[in-house]
Amino acid sequence: MEEGEANRDAEVAPALIAVHPHQKSVAVAVGPYLRVFDLHADSASSLIDDSGGPFHKDSIRAIRFGARGKLFVSAGDDKSVKIWSAESWRCICTVSSEKRVSAVAISNDGSYVCFADKFGVVWIVDLTGYDGNQQLSDKNATPLLSHYCSIITNLEFSPDGRFIVSSDRDFKIRVSYLIFPLNVNYPFRFVSCLAFVHDQECPQGLLVSGSGDSTVRLWDTSSGALLDTCDVAIKAGLLESYGKAEEYDHAVTDLCTTLDGSLVAVALQRQALTFLMFLQGIVLLRCNLSTRTLSVAKVVPIVGEAFVPTSLGSSSSAGMLWMVTGVSSLPGSSYPALARVRVISGFDVEQVPAVVEDDKIPGGEKLLETLQGSISIDENAFLAAAEAVKAAMCNLLIKKQYPFENRESKKRIRNDRKL
Repeated sequence: MEEGEANRDAEVAPALIAVHPHQKSVAVAVGPYLRVFDLHADSASSLIDDSGGPFHKDSIRAIRFGARGKLFVSAGDDKSVKIWSAESWRCICTVSSEKRVSAVAISNDGSYVCFADKFGVVWIVDLTGYDGNQQLSDKNATPLLSHYCSIITNLEFSPDGRFIVSSDRDFKIRVSYLIFPLNVNYPFRFVSCLAFVHDQECPQGLLVSGSGDSTVRLWDTSSGALLDTCDVAIKAGLLESYGKAEEYDHAVTDLCTTLDGSLVAVALQRQALTFLMFLQGIVLLRCNLSTRTLSVAKVVPIVGEAFVPTSLGSSSSAGMLWMVTGVSSLPGSSYPALARVRVISGFDVEQVPAVVEDDKIPGGEKLLETLQGSISIDENAFLAAAEAVKAAMCNLLIKKQYPFENRESKKRIRNDRKL
């Protein structure tokens, strides 16, 4: 067995969070478990899948609400992509993938769902004509583009629907027209996350990317020009106690933006346990679309517990930033799927951001019990989870190196060589 296959059983899956664009509901995925809380009904949502059996048979690696809030997609290691109605929470369609799925995206008008597999291929599912009520059947995915055997870490549709942007573990961001393919590859360390920022004066949007060298970069997707770079670890003062940063010392693991594009929330992961004592929180960047610049606005600490965010989510209307930490299949733990949800209010330029107490968040204890699986979790479990998350992020985002013989063997059995 190759090294990558041998380590497959030891992998853990970071917890994920997604928030309905109008904050009607919040979803958390941890391992194969998908949990949804309806904020309007103040209760857990019942998910319905007529295919029978568990919703997912292996770890979920990507979840996403559509921009209009009608669709929700979940996908992962069981090679299935499930498309849900975000109103009835019934699975309207299940699409099979040839490989494990690493990223998903929904077009702004809800007409297309894209997903990327671990072979580096992006597939597209046509949902044109779906009105949000009927069940879909016999939906097949069509290959759209490829990253040449590199695992894709993120997918995003541009706000105007003209482009799809993908990032991978081999230092590249690819910007593609949905009709005419256009490659724009950028040579910097692994790209972990993407988001578009836009406002009324810039409706086409600019692209924000986070990478393994602790930088957040601002791009013009139409020209491929790099507009600004913000080294979050340095400018937020996170290196004062450590001096010169080591390679991959701080990695940006997720990004989340406000609707008007004025703020970008950044989650950082440091490859050392001492980081838990140094920064447990979120860095907020100010994005000035008129001057096309990024700057650090504030560091929002989370004190009192070992909370290192693995995924971020926000809604367009409530000015709240939702965060989750946790992992699945933690060795030696009594929690098969460990998750912790926190919320920051004032995710808006006109407010002062602050961490919301558990009893003050929308949905309160009912929401926490639904999304976390438990209200009270041992602090030591979170310390162990934080270590596992760092290892999982490293395995996910840093490309494995195989011996020469194994590389040659993999080349001989590649799908494109077979064709």
